[in-house]
Amino acid sequence: MVRNGNLAKSPISSGITEFLTFCRMEKGLSRNSLDAYGRDLEDMRAFAEPRTGGALPDVELLNTYVNSMYSNDLSGRSIARHLSSIRSLFGFLIAEGKVSGEDPTAHLTSPKQWTTIPKFLNRDQMERLIAAPDVAKPVGLRDRAMLELLYATGIRVTELISLQLSSVDMGLGLLRVTGKGNKQRIVPVHGTALAIVGRYIGEARPALLKGRMSSCLFITGRGSGMTRQAFWAAIKLNGKKAGIFHSLSPHILRHTFATHLLEGGADLRSLQEMLGHADLSTTEIYTHVVRGRLRDTLDQHHPRA
Repeated sequence: MVRNGNLAKSPISSGITEFLTFCRMEKGLSRNSLDAYGRDLEDMRAFAEPRTGGALPDVELLNTYVNSMYSNDLSGRSIARHLSSIRSLFGFLIAEGKVSGEDPTAHLTSPKQWTTIPKFLNRDQMERLIAAPDVAKPVGLRDRAMLELLYATGIRVTELISLQLSSVDMGLGLLRVTGKGNKQRIVPVHGTALAIVGRYIGEARPALLKGRMSSCLFITGRGSGMTRQAFWAAIKLNGKKAGIFHSLSPHILRHTFATHLLEGGADLRSLQEMLGHADLSTTEIYTHVVRGRLRDTLDQHHPRA
């Protein structure tokens, strides 16, 4: 993040500070997004500031910085993310009148990125993972409910742990989710997941709270709201019980939800709404499933296949 002291008064440092404040106060970005912006822009500041005496870098220096990232063997994805952060910073500074003239980031070239197919579990693996927690214990019933809800809705892990007790409408079968930028969306939940969540609310949650009060839906063994780290550990533990050891993470379950939904015939627009993607192009990463289904359809139905 941006350093304190005299350096914080330089144009480049104060510009970054003002931009991050704008992202937090006006755009309502999450802590994770703010931290990512902060890290990327601090790297740029540390490179540019000694060379400019604290002034904002021009296009020539920004190109030198991009070349230095290539020299340090950063991946195309990492470089593209850094450039996105820098463009967002200068877009803000231009809008605020802090930079006049042409945008120095306008001619920076982003590296080509190969689209990678997201990792996901097959249906047998997913069933084994969901069945792994010991539902006879409060913690196991909580883990089962979280896994079921994650697989049923595809919400992000930050959205999952941020759910309040009031977020679940058991009668209508809906989940009120607060996503990136504090944008809210309604996600439908099927009956199987609702049943286990209802059982968790009635049995395990009171046992974990032990008389304490909390508005959080999912609770740790200490009676506090669930954390990313605690849920990550729970997934790893239950993955081992299910015999699944390879890079298991909450995001893989999100990918699994999306992949299985498309395999079942869902359309991309509906999937975009449920995943909370602002742009359909983000959802299109899952079209490998659609292509596979088209191949199966061709092989099955074409008279000369």
